[in-house]
Amino acid sequence: MAEGGEKVQIHRGLQGVHFDRSRVCFIDGRAGELLYRGYSIHDLAEHSTFEETCYLLLKGELPTQAQLAAFDVEMKAARTLPAQILDLIRTVRTAHPMDVLRTAVSALAAFDPDTADNSPEATLRKGVRLTSQVPMIVAAHEAIRHDREPPTPDPRLSHAANFLQMVTGKPGSAAAVRLMDVDMILHVEHGSNASAFTARVVAGTKANLHAAITSAIAALSGPSHGGAAENVMRMAQEIGDAERAADYVKAKRANKEAVMGFGHRVYRAEDPRARHMRAGVEALSREMGEPRWFQILEALVAAMQPYARHGVNVNVDFYAGVVYFLNGIAEDLFVPVFAVGRVPGWTVQVMEQLENNILIRPLTLYDGPARRDYVAIDAR
Repeated sequence: MAEGGEKVQIHRGLQGVHFDRSRVCFIDGRAGELLYRGYSIHDLAEHSTFEETCYLLLKGELPTQAQLAAFDVEMKAARTLPAQILDLIRTVRTAHPMDVLRTAVSALAAFDPDTADNSPEATLRKGVRLTSQVPMIVAAHEAIRHDREPPTPDPRLSHAANFLQMVTGKPGSAAAVRLMDVDMILHVEHGSNASAFTARVVAGTKANLHAAITSAIAALSGPSHGGAAENVMRMAQEIGDAERAADYVKAKRANKEAVMGFGHRVYRAEDPRARHMRAGVEALSREMGEPRWFQILEALVAAMQPYARHGVNVNVDFYAGVVYFLNGIAEDLFVPVFAVGRVPGWTVQVMEQLENNILIRPLTLYDGPARRDYVAIDAR
């Protein structure tokens, strides 16, 4: 029942509801357009770097050479984890990597000098540190669970190159590093998605950034949000050959089941990020002598073409899983890799929330029993 008997419209999942304004991310789902602070995702994917894009998101403008160099030094200086965090990772080493990541980020709050400071300056410093520490956690856990010592970061390498080397144990080729860099640019921010909204809800209570990022990681761990890349790779392995793709799609559609990597909550047109991953997967597949995975993906795209007019188009995660697979990254690390790239986006969402903070408190419409009298237990 609604208070006062007025008619209430329900927006399940808050779909179509604008709860605030943002200067960071513009998405036009019908046109298939994505902008970070006014810059097209296509320009950023083709010409920028992850570090430069992070600076843009966190500070509002593209950096000069000197500003980017100073920012790079700041990020590299934060590539470190307290010994206690490494011990914690050893304690929970058998857990899923997303659970390990969530736990370690939460614990990092005990070691950050700015944890309790929610000022814009402190939140930015914490966000930069977490951007560098999250890949360290993922790589350290990958080593520890395979009975190896946590890897040492290489200060000569970019963010993407260093992460790829730490998590795989070997240097990536120039093409592999560039594609990982592009992947992080494409995933770094995407408006009020489930994990970003979760971070803002937590920040709305005046909790600290570590709490907000921990909650965002928890939201991302759910398969309905972060699991697409992992599921696409499983699908490609199940199909096994491009010639089987059409029959696979036909069977899925006949059973009214989703085909992984197609469709998006926001985009009715093709996800604008997908084209950059497609070109990279094609090149990387050739370089590594593994063309069949790209061929399977392209056969799936062709088989799904009739459904494009209904808004079921390929999304960015359709290609991401194959990128990670070709680089030798374990399947259960696909979602943590997503998190590695998303930390600056979560941070800037929290920073915007704190600028003009308000407790996010939506309502639910009660439709349970009307008021009734209490019956004593011996009379029931």
